[in-house]
This record gives sequence, structure tokens and C-alpha cells, in this order.
Amino acid sequence: MLARHVDPIVAIATAPGRGAVGIVRVSGKGLGALVQSLCGRELRPREATYLPFRDAQGQAIDQGLALYFPAPHSYTGEDVLELQAHGGPVVLQLLLARCLEAAQGTASASPVLPGLRVAQPGEFTERAFLNDKIDLAQAEAIADLIDASTEAAARSASRSLTGAFSHEIHALRDALIHLRMLVEATLDFPEEDIDFLEKADARGQLERLQTTLAQVRQRAQQGALLREGIKVVIAGQPNAGKSSLLNALAGAELAIVTPIAGTTRDKVQQTIQIEGVPLHVIDTAGLRDSDDEVERIGIARAWSEIEGADAVLFLHDLSRMDQPDYLAADAAVAASMQQKIPASVPVIDVWNKTDCTSTAVADAAGSGVVNRRSVRISARTGDGLEALRRILLEVAGWQSAPEGVYIARARHVQALAQVDAHLEQAAAQLLIPSPALDLLAEELRLAQNALGAITGEFSSDDLLGVIFSSFCIGK
Repeated sequence: MLARHVDPIVAIATAPGRGAVGIVRVSGKGLGALVQSLCGRELRPREATYLPFRDAQGQAIDQGLALYFPAPHSYTGEDVLELQAHGGPVVLQLLLARCLEAAQGTASASPVLPGLRVAQPGEFTERAFLNDKIDLAQAEAIADLIDASTEAAARSASRSLTGAFSHEIHALRDALIHLRMLVEATLDFPEEDIDFLEKADARGQLERLQTTLAQVRQRAQQGALLREGIKVVIAGQPNAGKSSLLNALAGAELAIVTPIAGTTRDKVQQTIQIEGVPLHVIDTAGLRDSDDEVERIGIARAWSEIEGADAVLFLHDLSRMDQPDYLAADAAVAASMQQKIPASVPVIDVWNKTDCTSTAVADAAGSGVVNRRSVRISARTGDGLEALRRILLEVAGWQSAPEGVYIARARHVQALAQVDAHLEQAAAQLLIPSPALDLLAEELRLAQNALGAITGEFSSDDLLGVIFSSFCIGK
């Protein structure tokens, strides 16, 4: 354990700004003397005590509640002291300074907690992880719960925090350990006549393990989608209705809409949610050749957003389908998209302005486009928007109801993919009449290590640093 992991730490544990209540939290070993110095008395464990918080001269800083949680029955697994005061920034800073002053001592007072320092971001939760109060997946769920942008994401993060995701990972690990035990036994006792693997149905166990893993991967992918969402870029020629579509999807007038071509010159972004899935929708400048330097910059930025999109809404103007110049320009944009966008990124043809077009023209729209999703809408009236939302969920990969999903991160999905790859290699060995048991054992070991990386059983300090640095200070 690094030296900084044993230092006593203190921080303001509530959000910056003014509020009704603010909390200063201290965590470390042996806080009894600090409690006595700050509160002027001993505190009963896990019992709120109303008292004055005084400075070194005995002057009251504030009146509030003090709670003491002796180790190991605390959030961090260490002794924890929480001072709950009025939530003014100055009051909380004075309390924080008082904690540091009392710990280090003054000319008239001896140190009571040498080494106390201000906590780094996420350091309280990191202590909880290091002291086995929570695993790494649960620690990440705390940050995800705080950062949740939709109700579904918040509920899923809460489910992960209670251990739903970790429980499934542990079940996979236990099954994998049992399978490893069989293989290791066969390696250790090659002279035995009994074929341990055949008798124990090792192949059947591995198949069941792979089936369970596939289910966990599917739920994890849904959880990652709830956390991350997808980037959807609206693209097309000027005056196709891109800004109107953004406004319609967002339910607010976010982008300026005028009949003047080239009104949108820079991207306008808004996050919306469909069934709890966050979609980061970006309206871009109309794609065309232009002599206007400012518009050209906007168009270049539009292509940059398109190239980095998870899905593209290619907007077509049905009211101009009888104009050869418009159709030629649309074809040129489509050709450029085909060159610039990876084949894995879905392009959805959105035929807009059904309210301004005859039924025959609208029905014929997209008849020449193959292997692409297509929908006809009116951004002005809202016709077809629900069908577009359905398509967006489909291309996002959303399959599950929020009630059955736990939050997950991209690294969890990647780790599960590694587990799957190692189990595939292990299965290939078992299909061989005389399998190389040492290779089989190694693939199973690597699969277990990949699972352990999710819950933190096999984690580098660098990984922990990246994860906990994204937390807010005081958490």
C-alpha cells in the first residue's frame, strides 16, 4: 500500500456553493484525540451530537452535528468523523482549516493527528475500496450515480452500487475457479487412470459458463449505453430542416431556424433521452460548396463531427425532390459520407417535410437507397418522430428494460470481451482429442484475471489513479 493511503485525510464532502447543510469529513486511524480537540468531548459511536464548533481561541465557528464512526464500521473502513454545519462556503472552509490546525497543533497545543492533509479527488471512496468495504465496480457506481443524467441511469447505478453487477462477476469467477481446479488436478496427477475432465463434464461446464457470460455481457453493454449514450449527428444540405429536427427532438428552441441557407454555422449540441438512454444530438452546418470563409469553417467542423459520430441522421428535403441540382448535391454528400464514415457507423436516411409534399413523392422517397434505415418525418408537425426515436434506440443497441440493467463502463465491457476470447480459446482446446492442458489452464487463468480486473482483484495503481481522479473531492 502506498504511503498516501495511510495518511489521515480531510475534505469538505458537500458540493461547492451555498446550501442548507455542509459536511466536513475526516478519515484515518485513531481519531479519538482529534474528536476531543474539535468537539471538546468524546462522542458516542454512530450517534448525532449537537454542539458548537470552536476555533483555537474557543470562539464558536458554528453550531452543528458531529458524528463519529469508529473503524471498521464506517464508509472508509477507518475511523470517520463528520461535522455537519450550515452550508456556507466560508463556514466550511473555517471548519476545514480548524481540523488541519488541531491535527498539526499550535504553539499552545500539541499535535493530535500528525500528517492530516486535504483529501484528493475520490480518496474517501478509494479508502473504502482498499479496506474491502466495496469492490472496484461498486466504487465506480458511486461516481456514476452522482453523474447520472437520466432516471434509468441513476437506478442502474444504484443497482450496481448494491452489488448486482459484482454478484454476477463473482458467480462467473467461482464457476471459472472450479473449472480451473479440474484442469489443474489433471495436470498434477497425469498418472491417474480417471479422466477428471471427462468425468466432471468440463466441456459442459465451460459451455454453461460461456452462456452465462454472454448474458452478463449483454446486460453490461446495455448498462454502458445508459452511462455513455451515443453521439448522433444531424447532417445534410442547407435548409433541409436539421435545426428544426434538433428542436423537435429536444422539445425546445435550441437552434435558430430561418429560411436563409447557411443559418447554422457552428454545431449546436443537446443531450436528450429516449427510454432513459442519453443521446447526444448535434446539429451541424449545411453541407455545400461555399465562398464564405466563416461558413466553410462551419462545414469543416460539421464533417469532423460526422466522422466521429456513432450514428448519422442524413436529412433530405422532400420539398426539393423535383430539383435536379438538389438531387445531384445530395448524391455528392452521400458519396462523401461513404468515404469518410466507417462502415460500422449507421447512416439513417431521414426524409423531412412530409407536410409540404404530396403523398406520392413521400412514398417514393428512399426507394433507391438499399441497406440503410429510412424514415419519413415532418420536423414541424412532429409526424414520424416516434418512428425515428425507435430507430435511434435500435441503432444504439438498446434491448433491455431499465429495471433489469446495472450500470457498467467501457472498461467492464472490454474486460468481459477479453474473458469471452479466452474462453473461446479454452473451448477450442477441449474439442481436440488430446488437448494441451497447460494451454487450457493458461487460458482459464487469463480469463479469471480479466474478470478480477472488473472488481479490482487484479488492478494496477495506474488504473486506480485514473478511476478515482474522476471523482469529486470529498467523495
